Amino acid sequence: MHIPTLDDILEARQVISPYINRTPLISYKALNKYAGLNIRLKHENHHPLGAFKIRGGINLLKKMSQTEKNRGVITVSTGNHGQSVASACSLLGIRSLIIVPKNANPLKVQSMENLGAVVEFYGDNFDEARMYTEQLASNKGYRYVHPANESDLVAGVATCFLEILEDFPEVNYIFVPMGGGSSAAAACIVTKALRPDVKVVAVQSSEAPAGYLSWKNKEIVKAPMRSISEGLATASGYAFPQKILWDSLHDFILVTDHEIMLTVALMIEKAHCLAEEAGAAALAGVIQEKDRLAEENVAVVVSGSNITLERLSNSINLYRST
Repeated sequence: MHIPTLDDILEARQVISPYINRTPLISYKALNKYAGLNIRLKHENHHPLGAFKIRGGINLLKKMSQTEKNRGVITVSTGNHGQSVASACSLLGIRSLIIVPKNANPLKVQSMENLGAVVEFYGDNFDEARMYTEQLASNKGYRYVHPANESDLVAGVATCFLEILEDFPEVNYIFVPMGGGSSAAAACIVTKALRPDVKVVAVQSSEAPAGYLSWKNKEIVKAPMRSISEGLATASGYAFPQKILWDSLHDFILVTDHEIMLTVALMIEKAHCLAEEAGAAALAGVIQEKDRLAEENVAVVVSGSNITLERLSNSINLYRST
């Protein structure tokens, strides 16, 4: 599969610019004082769908052939990727079928349906849903959109990191949450091309460490998936982003779900920022590593804000009790 070049990413920016706004990169004094660092949050949670993935979805579907579009699109998602595909399909008049696990975030499911997608529940976790989706795509002839193994998707996501380097030229580290790996891979491509001195760090839940183990062992690894964060909840590494990470990722760290939940509430208190668990993971990683990041300039991707009231309440109550 073609690894996106800088030219591909610059072209993707032109493709998606009529549909999305540049997201802000903001420094919060209270958060910086708490962490003892110079942090700027990249607010991908400010997209209308509340997640970064819309960048990749629009770029991918805009570049599909008419034959592919006529077949209809199928994908599998725990939520944000599905919203991205549903939104892009709605804009372009393409039929979309999205398979989600039975425990999918109801807010994200409702959003996909509101965007015109047909949503079908299958399996107890993402990877059971994924295997069913791939079989269905083969049997019915849909254009299957993989949530990570798509070159044009990664190129679209990479536009986020062009913005970070332009808006924060003194940045030394970029912390990125890791689920399937499209965002971390995209960050590596952009920094390698434009600022190879900038270190990209991926952050994943220790309750869903397949991506981390795949990176560490330099082979695709499966691992138990117990994380409450559907955005990080993959049970296997994915070949395309992992190939990029093996070559260029500076570091990969794990944080617990407990640390992520605390960070959800911390972000509200210190940065007036609503994040779902995956959206808080990168900052949780920065806080865990803050001693070795002293004097560094750190950009943190807030990948999404689609959290249910129940889980938000749980995070706030946990934070208050500590």
